[in-house]
Amino acid sequence: MAHIRERSLQHPFPELNGHGLRLRPWDADADSDVTDWLRGVSDPEFQRWNTPLRPVADVTSARDSLRSRAESAADGVIASFRVTDAVSGTTLGHIGVNDIDHVIRVARVGYWILPEARGRGVATRALVLAAHWALTDLGLHRLELGHALGHDVSCRIAERCGFPAEGTLRGAMFEAGRQDAFRDVHLHGRVATDPEVQL
Repeated sequence: MAHIRERSLQHPFPELNGHGLRLRPWDADADSDVTDWLRGVSDPEFQRWNTPLRPVADVTSARDSLRSRAESAADGVIASFRVTDAVSGTTLGHIGVNDIDHVIRVARVGYWILPEARGRGVATRALVLAAHWALTDLGLHRLELGHALGHDVSCRIAERCGFPAEGTLRGAMFEAGRQDAFRDVHLHGRVATDPEVQL
């Protein structure tokens, strides 16, 4: 069997299919991908719960952001997926397996869904699909999902996808729109030996 890091570098951007979704790599050279990425990370609901280290405010910074994620994927530390409808190919959102540590076999998962795609179970289906891949093909042992305390929708999605709540991390995330203030994070986790989630 190939070493986990070797496998991730050979195929840093796998395509995942299932549950009516197609998860494929973002393409920084495709204008439609850049536009969809910009729409997602500039959405008020995204910004309410997330504060990126580098702001994405226009097409140029959106393209730079996607290129940076592609470089991290080539290094084997991020798998960044554009969530699309399996039939139409319409962009629905994003899911990423981030901060991949190949030594202790752990990573963090995060996602966002475009406004017009919310309420259709997209985040749940994408998370189940990506988590299964990460805990099998990628060879990870543990996935963590953290969300700002009070983000009840993310909490319910995590629980539904087999990520039970594990506790609260004090001051572990930036406050909305600030990098000089912090808020608490609700931590969820899933390990490879947990039962499979059936949708």
